[in-house]
Amino acid sequence: MHAQDSDLKAGAERLADIFIVLQRSFVLNLSQELATGNVSFPQFLLLGFLTTEKQPLTMTEVAKRMRHTTAAATGLVDRLEKLSLVRRQQGPTDRRKVLVHITSKGVELVNQVRQDMVKNLLSLMEHLDESEQAAWIRIYEKIFPHCQK
Repeated sequence: MHAQDSDLKAGAERLADIFIVLQRSFVLNLSQELATGNVSFPQFLLLGFLTTEKQPLTMTEVAKRMRHTTAAATGLVDRLEKLSLVRRQQGPTDRRKVLVHITSKGVELVNQVRQDMVKNLLSLMEHLDESEQAAWIRIYEKIFPHCQK
């Protein structure tokens, strides 16, 4: 192994350690916010997907986005529907298709949690100077498209 490869691997291992701590911190803060609404992290992720879509998702699309079986996705939607965060509707041209819509209450919850995330990020960014803040954003923007595959 070349020295450069060894340095790159060591850097990746350090980033892995850092990501574990960052994820734990963000998920714990997120979980505290979600606990008040009795919403799990996977349920919140589904709400997040629904807020970014211009149209409702079919149950098949929900399962695909969540990387779940259709049965597991149905369970998520069931719980969110009981909390009035989503609603189901039959497809207009095919009654066998079930469309999942986010409700205004669901959008409100996502926006609240997102604002808490922004607050947490701003708190972290206070430890960086302006050029470091810009570099952090620039790096994440560069790798972001590769995370959505």
